[in-house]
Amino acid sequence: MITVRRALTGDVAFLVDGNARMAWETEALTLDPERLRAGVAAVFADAGRGFYLIAEVDGVAAGQMMITYEWSDWRNGVFWWIQSVYTLPKYRGRGAFKALYAAVEEMARERGDVCGLRLYVEAHNEAAQATYRRCGMSETVYRMFEVDGVLRRATE
Repeated sequence: MITVRRALTGDVAFLVDGNARMAWETEALTLDPERLRAGVAAVFADAGRGFYLIAEVDGVAAGQMMITYEWSDWRNGVFWWIQSVYTLPKYRGRGAFKALYAAVEEMARERGDVCGLRLYVEAHNEAAQATYRRCGMSETVYRMFEVDGVLRRATE
């Protein structure tokens, strides 16, 4: 049985581990553990940054999802961005993401000011893309551009 709940501060270690695993699996990227832990903790310290959900299988944490917010002046509403999605390998294919997605979709509908759900996915991660399509999401015409890291102060 899969249940979904809001993450608590006691889940920080699970979330940090999931984020680190996801970065390695999708991009062969090793994240700085202290920076990652501080980043996860920052979400709990400021609800304006977002929130995490945890999927549990028989009471055991199996997957995670973070929601962040983007205001859309075009729609006069908020997009919820799905980020930091990770399911432990032994629970994949058992519906953890589907349960997380269904929970977040229901939460968004209940709020009334959420105009859509968005996420980005690594271009070659076809398995994830297929999962998102099965949940009713569709690919957009947009491409993502970024400047990463160069805007931080050297002391960070």
